[in-house]
Amino acid sequence: MNAYIFPGQGAQFVGMGLDLYEKYPIAQELFETANDILGFRITDTMFEGTPDDLKQTKVTQPAIFLHSVILSKVMGEAFKPDMVAGHSLGEFSALVANGVLNFEDGLKLVSQRALAMQKACELQPSTMAAVLNLPDDTVERICEEIDGVVVAANYNCPGQLVISGEVEAINTACEKMKEAGARRALVLPVGGAFHSPLMLPAQEELASAIANTTFQKATCPIYQNVPTTAVVDANAIKNNLISQLTAPVKWTQSVQNMINDGAELFIEVGPGKVLQGLVRKINPSAETTSVILT
Repeated sequence: MNAYIFPGQGAQFVGMGLDLYEKYPIAQELFETANDILGFRITDTMFEGTPDDLKQTKVTQPAIFLHSVILSKVMGEAFKPDMVAGHSLGEFSALVANGVLNFEDGLKLVSQRALAMQKACELQPSTMAAVLNLPDDTVERICEEIDGVVVAANYNCPGQLVISGEVEAINTACEKMKEAGARRALVLPVGGAFHSPLMLPAQEELASAIANTTFQKATCPIYQNVPTTAVVDANAIKNNLISQLTAPVKWTQSVQNMINDGAELFIEVGPGKVLQGLVRKINPSAETTSVILT
């Protein structure tokens, strides 16, 4: 069975999507539609902006979504998922891929989500940090013992967990993680505490946007970040998308469940190869590849 997986924030690079735009008429059409919907030429930033321009949440999230979704559209009939999953933002790309959202609605939701998250980031100094080579339960315990907001946010693969919260609490947590034997506890260059309680204001905005969007029946199951198991029901998908902003991304558990349910080949759709690396760390015998266009 083929599992198509879609990356999240952090996979962006300058020049992303330009080859698709120049080579495929359907890609050019969708990129121009996106420029109209967003009200600015995101293609200019994607194709020839600076890394700093591309790093702004309000640009990064739609840019990665567009690269992933347009790549899947360019594949045409070769795109045949038996199951899909996305890492954080990638969940929206996955929902367009399995027919739950149409392209326009997916892009509007991603843009609204990005703007809401950026606003939430500006309310309070907050950040995230990667913790390497420490058991998950040790990371969770240390987070619970610290004053202030700090939580486990991304279960990326065994031995790699990202924590999220207030700047001071994160700095304290990093010291304690190192004392407990972490190989590294490194503050990440992100603008806020994604997948933590500090995203509550953004969650309320996103819930309102999702309530006003049509969700269709899924053509194949999506393994969402919150429940980690196969979901096809539109209402459950909506609720999980809303919860995801303040809940952890359980990527390790999602991939394990996909393998248990018959996933044999993981195909990463979008910029970079980050998810393929994580899948192989979760299960070294798993087969992975990028999209290969003929």
